[in-house]
Amino acid sequence: MRRDPRILLPVLSLALLLAAVFWVQPRAMSYFGINLLFNLAVPIALATIAQMFIIMVEDVDLSTGTFVSFVACVTATFLVETPLLGSAILVGAILVYAALGALIHARQLPAIVVTLGMSFVWGGLAVLILPAPGGAPPDWIRWLMTSKPPLVPMAIVASVLIAAVTHLLVMRSAFGTLLRGVGGNARSVARAGWNVTWLKAAAYGLAGLFGVLAGMSLVGLTTSADANIALRYTLLAIAGVILGGGEFTGGRVSPVGAVIGALTLTLAGSFLSFLKLSPDWQIGAQGAILILVLAARLILRRGRAAA
Repeated sequence: MRRDPRILLPVLSLALLLAAVFWVQPRAMSYFGINLLFNLAVPIALATIAQMFIIMVEDVDLSTGTFVSFVACVTATFLVETPLLGSAILVGAILVYAALGALIHARQLPAIVVTLGMSFVWGGLAVLILPAPGGAPPDWIRWLMTSKPPLVPMAIVASVLIAAVTHLLVMRSAFGTLLRGVGGNARSVARAGWNVTWLKAAAYGLAGLFGVLAGMSLVGLTTSADANIALRYTLLAIAGVILGGGEFTGGRVSPVGAVIGALTLTLAGSFLSFLKLSPDWQIGAQGAILILVLAARLILRRGRAAA
């Protein structure tokens, strides 16, 4: 936290929310209870990391939710019936994401418009593949997502691994420094001799990779797919990145904070579901958490500026 103080607020928000859950329902303070609360944390965390790579290069992806839904439909059908074809489709989807990044930079297109258009493409393909809810996960994905490691539920173990891997990639590697440099000052990166178009393509390709992982893990947890299964993930992913200390400009992101932000939003939804409240309240609670954390961040910044 000393090196990256931006994750302090999301850590505190997660801790306070978790304390409230345990206070309202002490039985949740168990292996089964924590597993239930964070049941869908892994796909949301992966989708948040996918969005983080886009925000890191100063763009916004409005197709995250439909893309994850498309991947879920492919996973529940082609990846089960014809694994080679299913794998080829998913690899092709990642390459399309990378090509979009290159096109957006080369033609100076607004990413928000391009990704919004692609959201209809991914959504249409998802409906063509799976017109009605159904399908089934590959056995190995189902086994992986429902495995029960000792002491800590799989959702927490996977979230820690996601945070660690992405932190090393983004914050500790030369490649990650270049990607953050594209978001901070693309002209300086270009003057240093690097191809910004290829770097943006790489950032979008990584977003596509984590989007694919999000869709696959989601099917492993839900045991079926639907063309609309992950539509909310677009806003949840953006909120998770911002909640975790990321910013829309300057290439400022925090992989660890993004995962914590995803966990916080997951916990907010699970807690209200646990209390048998309407799903509308879940969206409101997640939005309220984001507003409170952003307000606290603004107050801290003004306090530092005044000091």
